[in-house]
Amino acid sequence: MPKAQGTARRYPVGAEIVPEGVSFRVWAPNCRKVEAVILGEQENHPEMAAVDLKPEKGGYFSGVTGQARSGSLYRYRLDGGESFPCPASRYQPEGPHGPSMVIDPSGFEWTDAKWKGIPLDGHVIYEIHTGTFTREGTWAAAMEQFPALLDLGVTLVEIMPVADFPGRFGWGYDGVNHFAPCRNYGAPEDLKRFVDRAHQVGLGVVLDVVYNHFGPEGNYLEKFSHDYYSPEESGWGRAINFDENNCGPVREYFVANGAYWMNEYHFDGLRFDSTHSILDRSPRHILGDITDAARAAADKRKVLMFAENEPQDRRCLLPAGQGGFGMDAVWNDDFHHAAHVALTGYHDAYYMEYLGSPQELVSSIKWGYLYQGQRFYWQGKRRGSPTAGKGRNRFVHYIQNHDQIGNSAWGARIHTLTNPGALRAVATLLLLSPQTPLIFQGQEFSASNPFQYFADLSPEISEQVHIGRIEFLKQFTNIDNPHIIEAIDKPYDQSTFEQSRLDLSERARNVKVFALYRDLIRLRKSDTVFSEGYNAFIEGAVLGRAAFLLRYQLKDEYRLLLFNLGRELHLAPAPEPMLAPPEGCRWEVLWTSERIEYGGSGTPAELDTDRFWIVQGNAAVVLKQVPEGEAK
Repeated sequence: MPKAQGTARRYPVGAEIVPEGVSFRVWAPNCRKVEAVILGEQENHPEMAAVDLKPEKGGYFSGVTGQARSGSLYRYRLDGGESFPCPASRYQPEGPHGPSMVIDPSGFEWTDAKWKGIPLDGHVIYEIHTGTFTREGTWAAAMEQFPALLDLGVTLVEIMPVADFPGRFGWGYDGVNHFAPCRNYGAPEDLKRFVDRAHQVGLGVVLDVVYNHFGPEGNYLEKFSHDYYSPEESGWGRAINFDENNCGPVREYFVANGAYWMNEYHFDGLRFDSTHSILDRSPRHILGDITDAARAAADKRKVLMFAENEPQDRRCLLPAGQGGFGMDAVWNDDFHHAAHVALTGYHDAYYMEYLGSPQELVSSIKWGYLYQGQRFYWQGKRRGSPTAGKGRNRFVHYIQNHDQIGNSAWGARIHTLTNPGALRAVATLLLLSPQTPLIFQGQEFSASNPFQYFADLSPEISEQVHIGRIEFLKQFTNIDNPHIIEAIDKPYDQSTFEQSRLDLSERARNVKVFALYRDLIRLRKSDTVFSEGYNAFIEGAVLGRAAFLLRYQLKDEYRLLLFNLGRELHLAPAPEPMLAPPEGCRWEVLWTSERIEYGGSGTPAELDTDRFWIVQGNAAVVLKQVPEGEAK
């Protein structure tokens, strides 16, 4: 990675501690003169010193001064005029509009030297928004929940974006300081302590990063260079310049950022937001460069790279030698959408392209993506690419995540939109399928609060955001109504944020739901077939309008999963060969979503009777083969 000339820098831009003091380096091709202005710690931050930075080739300015130290506040003064925060600030204690702070990464004592990172297999991901996961909304408070996550069976925590953004609250996808952890959740050392403690107890931590756009407020990059932006639109506003004139330093900035999170914060991977909105026609896509740099920065630790990619482009999973980005896994909206339609009957907007049928759910387990090049009429184009040869565990499945809850009108969680039995069945499908399951915070105990879209921006931008959100929601025909629109909560209202905070005491009150998720994850890990489901041979069959089966085979072990989201079926006749047990064996109930301790009503001891097969309604039942003569 390029470094400043004549210094012991680690990254191409930003303020870094060096033996002589602090090294400053910034890319500012718009400017003829750049000064690093060292500020006092008083409330109005008086100027203490100004250091002229020397120009370098390519529009960089750099310099070293002994007048700054760890904890010093600073800005960059451009051409003798206004001063602005550092584009690569490691911390913004007063937010994006305030001064930047010099951070010494060596000041934190890590205790995770024995942590080897995380493999691809065997994960249960838990997605959190730090500001709403606990009432305190801090990394310190979130860390206190590790015992509960371990009891649940989580192996990997995925944190929604932390790059600093304006205001008191936000989702994090409008970040503007990509190297600065959001001060709302604590200081940089608090985030490091969160990751360090996670590793101590055996949890991996993945960070959601946004490399497709900058937020609309608090972004001063254009003061330094107009070339941060491409002339094109990305879907999130102005695209970032990864392939136009003078794009080299922009690419360098983001490549350094991916490495930074691995190196200085010991993250176990990155989840790349909206990769389809990252426009790059270069011979080597920027995502490939970032992925390579992040892996290299992790050194010997195993790290994982995840992609969100709405068009379902297989390049995310292809290695660099085949023109891909070299990532490990992708989010699969197809599974969510099919399951959502099956559970709710909702069939509007992009859900129109899904039937919620048993065959869709079977195919999503067998193939990952449902759309692999077919016409997607809602978008007026073909969608997806083939997944043949890609392991099933490389697809992340979910029935809730921040997007699919928060981008609805009222942030309603799925348990409020369907019946409990059907939801228990789909939770079974999620957690016993060979894909990598993701649980969104509070899902495991049916949290009563919604998760809404919230953003505390300036009044003018807040109103624009609200209007844009209403236009997005109008794709759903039930929303395009003045009375409904008027009732939708405003993203900038404090109450919208507050009602999205979890009440973790519900974990104990909703113990039956928590027990369902906990026991399913334990079964997933302990059962010889489910623990290696990604290596199993899996076949499926439709049994009725809302019923289907999945049959797993791993060597000589078989499991039969019966799912029914409709009324109870009595199959007579039952001409489906996969219902037959292996030779010399019979089926025995291993697990059922209708156990009383989960809120169910029980399951018959025998499903394969002398008269008919019973496929229980609104339920999931798991069968295992046992020798014919073995006692029941």
